[in-house]
Amino acid sequence: MTSETRRDDARRIALIGAPIEVGTSEPGALMGPAALRTAGLVRTLSDLGHAIVDHGDVVPDGPADGRGLAAVAAWTRALSRAVEAALGAGSVPLAAGGDHSLSLGSVDGAMRHCAREGRPLFVLWLDAHADFNTPETSPSGNVHGMPLAALCGEPGFPDLFAEPVPAPLPPANVHLFGLRSIDAGERALVTARRVGVTDMRTIDEFGVVAPLRRVLDRVARDGAHLHVSLDIDFLDPSIAPGVGTTVPGGATFREAHLIMEMLHDSGLVRSLDVVELNPFLDVRGRSARVLVELVASLFGRRILDRASPVIEAVSPDQNGRR
Repeated sequence: MTSETRRDDARRIALIGAPIEVGTSEPGALMGPAALRTAGLVRTLSDLGHAIVDHGDVVPDGPADGRGLAAVAAWTRALSRAVEAALGAGSVPLAAGGDHSLSLGSVDGAMRHCAREGRPLFVLWLDAHADFNTPETSPSGNVHGMPLAALCGEPGFPDLFAEPVPAPLPPANVHLFGLRSIDAGERALVTARRVGVTDMRTIDEFGVVAPLRRVLDRVARDGAHLHVSLDIDFLDPSIAPGVGTTVPGGATFREAHLIMEMLHDSGLVRSLDVVELNPFLDVRGRSARVLVELVASLFGRRILDRASPVIEAVSPDQNGRR
């Protein structure tokens, strides 16, 4: 995406760094926020006309050494406060991570804001994985594979959220998009709780447009706050190799941009996570740059205005299916 138009729908964006890797066993995700900044995230969004403020990196509430729920809880509470404050100030919080356990804090903050506003919350989870494990079902014990289960009120997560703990996120208000890897235990939970799923088989058959439109239509109909959680492993690893949990067969570069453009056009996104970037595993910053491009599309960058005349000849997409 090399061209852009300055949008007339400028927004206030609060960039919140979340250098969290206590939810995973693969070191390197704590460098994610710095890599996104180095790849030009702030400058890119500013050039689109948005008022973006970099609030720096959150600091955990108390000791956050080691792995496991106790360490994750310290980050969760700090990030929840930062996200809730940003939303209360009228900004769109952009939590840059960091492993996917950071969504415990960002979604919790959005839930608290929505409870105060009397508005439902809907979460669109762009990810190769379901992240619906519990400590009992998880084969690895890594908390970055558990955030949705905890947020939806599954047992096994004591003292994770600050008091007063908000009502659990209704599983029906979660949609997994791009799923292609799921553990047996979480498969049973996702099915039993009736979580929405658009897996890669569905995308291969029908593309991204129709399934995503159905999700967005429901969010609009319910007047919900839409929180988008973008895991880099949603993308095919040939496009974005900088992640510790690569799963072949992910979204192409063009599919991902189309999703971001549709999210922008909907006007529904109120908060955003960008997670699991591991610069230690990246190739010359490629993954960080791709993520910055995708975030730019979500916030309005496009080649042409939709009202522009149709181009007579279009070069073929260089990102073919796997």
